[in-house]
Amino acid sequence: MTVRQQSAPASADDWQGLPVVVAGLGISGVPAAKVLRGLGAEVTVVDGGDGPRQRAQAAELRELGVAVRLGDGAGLPEGTRAVVTTPGWPPHSPLFLAAEAAGVPVLGDVELAWQLRRPLAATGEPAPWLGVTGTNGKTTTVQMLASILTAAGKHTAAVGNVGVSVLDAVLAEPPYDVLAVELSSYQLHWAPSLRPHSAVVLNLAADHLDWHGSMQAYAADKGRIYQGNRIACVYNTADPATEDLVRAADVEEGCRAVGFTLGAPSISQLGVVDGLLVDRAFVAERATAAAELASVDDVRPAAPHNIADALAAAALARAYGVEPRAVRDGLRAFRPDAHRIAHVAEIDGVTWIDDSKATNPHAAAASLAAYQPVVWIAGGLAKGADMDALVAGAAPRLRGSVLMGADRALIRAALARHAPEVPVIELPDGQTGAPAMDAAVRAAAGLARPGDTVLLAPACASMDMFTNYGERGDLFAAAARALAG
Repeated sequence: MTVRQQSAPASADDWQGLPVVVAGLGISGVPAAKVLRGLGAEVTVVDGGDGPRQRAQAAELRELGVAVRLGDGAGLPEGTRAVVTTPGWPPHSPLFLAAEAAGVPVLGDVELAWQLRRPLAATGEPAPWLGVTGTNGKTTTVQMLASILTAAGKHTAAVGNVGVSVLDAVLAEPPYDVLAVELSSYQLHWAPSLRPHSAVVLNLAADHLDWHGSMQAYAADKGRIYQGNRIACVYNTADPATEDLVRAADVEEGCRAVGFTLGAPSISQLGVVDGLLVDRAFVAERATAAAELASVDDVRPAAPHNIADALAAAALARAYGVEPRAVRDGLRAFRPDAHRIAHVAEIDGVTWIDDSKATNPHAAAASLAAYQPVVWIAGGLAKGADMDALVAGAAPRLRGSVLMGADRALIRAALARHAPEVPVIELPDGQTGAPAMDAAVRAAAGLARPGDTVLLAPACASMDMFTNYGERGDLFAAAARALAG
């Protein structure tokens, strides 16, 4: 695809009267359509769906003068001068192929937001963006970062691929001082001019390869977040691929590579020493000293991957100039979203943990590493992922496993290869929703002993059996609590 390299409108005035197509409704498409219509563009939204949600959103947009075509995601309306896409549409979609053939530029909602930024009165420059991407941990990190910035007295928000439209954020009144921006590989793919103040790639593991086409293409899109960074490119010392992306990035002169580690930090790193989060990157005497930022106990829950996310958030905040005290206060104030290693029950000495958000093997591995011994509830839609490395790494921690869902056989086969002594209970096909989760919880309770953790970390998507990962986690918590009456 070459369409993202073509020229597109570069200012708010350029959209006046322009025939524009927005690809997709949803959390990004609806704000994009509203903003473009507000700029005077002639907007048509196309969406392949035609369900109740899409119809309600279409009715709202039509009242604003936006044309909406439901059940149609292929054709390019005649006269279209630009296409604005939402994250879920892959580059090989027929709409984009038609745009390429017609010489019509395609840009993402993030690219549009970047172009529409407005100068702050105090500085004469737009509010800086602190960017966060990675295969896992993005939402937690960007929310930690926003909490730290708030503790520092900044008017800020966690935006992007996190539930708040970045378009709404850049046009908000009063304007934000700084934005903590979660960016998916999809969004980065369609944002060629994005240049964050500082950014982090938390980790890299195979994911969304059906969208990107290869691991190399996926990594390259993740690495776009480092392009043009001014102050710091933050990377994970435990994941050399993230440092490779820093090395390949074209940054502004003076921008520094800053690592984070769960061990003692070297110069230009943040890390952990004697239960403290410390900074040897943004201190004057970093060759011989470190600044204390917070205690490990200030991170809740203090699972290893949560601590890593806290260090990444702290590095971006420090790159922005936040004082150490605000890092501590922000981490203390932070509360994770539901379904992220959430403690839901303690029953007869067994701890029940909901990490339904662990929808791929990389996320599940991080969750499993936090507990021992574990009765593991897993399975669902694997999205083509390989389970061998996950199971091989977790095998010494497993008391037993309960498997469900369409691709449970992948996990069962990996368990047979790498943990043949671990007892496995498989749920039969046909059950979905609450009955299936009730059965899984009862089976897990039968395997668990006092001192064990029953962990829902499915390593798979949920849509084969549940509405979404949130419903899956809610049903798990309800079933676990029902065991205690």
